[in-house]
Amino acid sequence: MKQNIGTKITDFFISYFSFSGQLVSQAEAEKAIRDGVSFKGTNIVILILAIFIASLGLNTNSTAVIIGAMLISPLMGPIIGIGLGVGIHDFPLLKRCLRNLLMAAGFSVIASTLYFLISPVNEQHSELLARTSPTIYDVLIGFVGGGAGIVALGSTNKGNVIPGVAIATALMPPLCTAGYGLATWQMNYFFGALYLFIINSIYIAFATFIGVKLMKYKGVNDADDTRARHVRRIVYSLAILTMLPSIYLTYNMLTQSRYQSNADRFIADECNFPDTQVLSRKIFSEHGERCLQMTLIGRSLPLDSLRLALSSKLKFYGLQGTKLIFIQGNDGAQTANAQTTSADDIFRLAQNTISRQQSTIDSLRTVIAHNATTQEASITVSPELKVIFPTITEIGIATAVFVAPSDTVDADTTTVALVKTSKPLLKAEHTKLAEYLEARLGAKRVKVVNL
Repeated sequence: MKQNIGTKITDFFISYFSFSGQLVSQAEAEKAIRDGVSFKGTNIVILILAIFIASLGLNTNSTAVIIGAMLISPLMGPIIGIGLGVGIHDFPLLKRCLRNLLMAAGFSVIASTLYFLISPVNEQHSELLARTSPTIYDVLIGFVGGGAGIVALGSTNKGNVIPGVAIATALMPPLCTAGYGLATWQMNYFFGALYLFIINSIYIAFATFIGVKLMKYKGVNDADDTRARHVRRIVYSLAILTMLPSIYLTYNMLTQSRYQSNADRFIADECNFPDTQVLSRKIFSEHGERCLQMTLIGRSLPLDSLRLALSSKLKFYGLQGTKLIFIQGNDGAQTANAQTTSADDIFRLAQNTISRQQSTIDSLRTVIAHNATTQEASITVSPELKVIFPTITEIGIATAVFVAPSDTVDADTTTVALVKTSKPLLKAEHTKLAEYLEARLGAKRVKVVNL
């Protein structure tokens, strides 16, 4: 009796999961996959247009536009073709798919790079940032999506599975993000997004390979068994090696998420103060040490005592070694007084600055006025000199500072008159010219130099 019940349950599940009568022939499924492998003419144009649409969606942070680009993109064809080529040992098909996928990815990155080079908006949005930190979940998405794709291609009822797989595995946005990283020279974006694209491609192809084997597709007649085993080993190795970095990144993500959850629980349980509230919190690393910064608002608290009391409780929340940092505000009255005091200080500082600047301006005006007077003196006295000293042909007047090498402290400011004459001045004329210029210019001392 128990055996009959077990058999019935087994038959019940088999009847629901059986593919009998629901699969197309291998030739028909192969034709559908091979038709999507080609990347020439219209396919390349459609791919580039889809890249521009996805870039616009990432640029404007529009999820709907990005989804539309993924539906348009023909990238799924060569990736599924790779899985089929490995599964049926069709190595010419495998080579063609690899070549077409590399060409498609290259064109995509170049197109997105050009777009972001000329785009006036280069802000980093959440849809963009989400494509730079792949995890083990992206591996699972690629694998499960690829499995759904090959089952749909091999079944009579395909539905909308392939477009759904294109959206779920998100092949286009990583290539656009890689182009953004190149255009803005942010290599962490480029390599992170490229790694996500490689994960999706390898695991879609890997799932296709497994699906082909489960559906028992026959290999090509002239297949080399030794070469087939070698290719399978490469496929398994690539799948494992591609997965390893994502496991590490997933571990870091989960660790950070758990730490943030513990910090929030610590703040909620231990930072309940009567007249003070935690306005915000920030978690960051400084010199290899994790820091939890809290901004407090309300009545002032003694920070040293607060830090000492809370630090001893960190270990109960998995936050050992965390440095607590507090930024504290004041209550309403203290804040108003502090604002008034601060305003008075700013006003006094501004007044002192203005006074110093005004003094400097006055000094500069005096120097400019003196220099202007000196420059005009030559023009002013020149007509008079023609009458008084006919032998003088040219005159130039300037101010000079005379300093003795042995005594640099006492400097003597002197007005210097440079004159050109038709014949050398006599000593008496030299003295008379100096006295005339002193009286005419109101200078204490004029030194005449005969050029």
